[in-house]
Amino acid sequence: MSGVAHHLVKRGLEATHDRYRSQPFGQDGDDKPFGHPHAVAAALVITAVAWFLVASAISYTYGGVVATLTMVESPTATVLKIDPVESEEADAPLLSADEKKSTTTEPELFYIKSKPITSKMRTTIKHLRAEAGPWSRFRGLQVALVYHFVHHVLFQFLTVLFGGRMLSQSFAAVFSAVILCRLQMLWTHVVISAPSEKRWYRRFPTLDQGKKILLPTAVWALAEQAAIYMPVTLFYTFGLQGYFRNPEAFKHLSNMQQKSVMLATFAVMMSGLVTAVLVVFPAKVTLKRVQASLLSEENDTIVPFDRTFGGKVQPEITGGKGVVSMLDAWKTFDWAARLRLVGLYAKIFAIQVFTTIFFVSLAVFEVRMINGAYVLS
Repeated sequence: MSGVAHHLVKRGLEATHDRYRSQPFGQDGDDKPFGHPHAVAAALVITAVAWFLVASAISYTYGGVVATLTMVESPTATVLKIDPVESEEADAPLLSADEKKSTTTEPELFYIKSKPITSKMRTTIKHLRAEAGPWSRFRGLQVALVYHFVHHVLFQFLTVLFGGRMLSQSFAAVFSAVILCRLQMLWTHVVISAPSEKRWYRRFPTLDQGKKILLPTAVWALAEQAAIYMPVTLFYTFGLQGYFRNPEAFKHLSNMQQKSVMLATFAVMMSGLVTAVLVVFPAKVTLKRVQASLLSEENDTIVPFDRTFGGKVQPEITGGKGVVSMLDAWKTFDWAARLRLVGLYAKIFAIQVFTTIFFVSLAVFEVRMINGAYVLS
C-alpha cells in the first residue's frame, strides 16, 4: 500500500511538472502564469507528509501493537459449578431415603469462555488506554525506531559486503534480522507486558534467550524473502517485464495473447498473496509466540496470556526448556485466533486503502484549487 501511494504521489508531481512545462501561460493569451508551481509543490509535500504520518500510525498501532496482542492472547474461561437441588414442594414425589440417594446427581460444570479483548480493534485500544494510558497505542515505539534504524544501517552494510545484487539483498535482510533478534524480542516484550517502571533498555533479553529465537527469526526472515522472490521470479519467467517497459507492445497482441498476459499477471499477484498467507503468516505468528514465551515471570502481560501454552512449556526451574517449541507455538494458536488475526489484517488493508484514496483525492483537489485561484486572479 505504501508503494502504491508513493507511485501515485510521484506520478502527480511529474504530471504537474509536465503541465507547467508544456503550458506555462494562461489560455487567455496574457503573460499571467497558469498556477503557481511553488504553491502546488508545497501543498503536495505537506499532503504527502500528512499521509505518511497517518498511514504509519495506522500501520504501527493496528498492524504492530494490536496484531501482536492478538497473536499472544489466550482467552480466559470461567467455570461454574451448579449443585443439584432437592425439591421441597408439596406436590413433589414422595421418595424414601434410599430412593433419594439413588437419584442424587453429580454437580454440573459449565465452562464459559470469555470474549477475547482483541476481538475488535476498538475494544483493544480501549483496553490499552485503560491499562497503560492514552499513548499506549504507540507503546514500544522507541524500541521500534531504534530497531529499524540499526536494521537499515546493518542491511546497507551487508548488501555492499555481499555484492549489492538482489540476491545479496535477501541474504543481508535475513542476516540483519537474525543479528538483531534480541532487539526485536525486546519490542515484543514491551508491547505485550503491563506498564513497567524499568526503562526499555534495562529489559534487554539475555544472550541465552537470544539463542532460543535464532531459528524462528531465521525462518520468518526467509519466509518474507520468499514472499518477495516468488512473484518476482514468476514475473520474469512469464516475460512480463517487456510489457511493463513498453505498454504499447501489449496493444499489438491478439485477444488470446492479451488474455494470456493478463492471466500471467494475475498469477504473479496471487503467488505473492498465497505465499504471504501460507508461509509468512504462520512464521510470524510462531516467532511472536516463541518470543512471548520467554517473557520474564516478573512482568505481567497486558492481555490474558497462558505462559504454559496448554502445558507445553515447563519452567527451567523444574527442568524444562522454558520456551515453547515452534510447532507447539503454532498448534496452540487455534483457528478462532487465526481467523481473528486474518480479519484484523483485512480491516487494516481496507483502512489503508481508504486513507490513501482520501489523501490522493485531497492532493488533486489542492492542485485544482490553487490553479483555479491563480487563473481567476
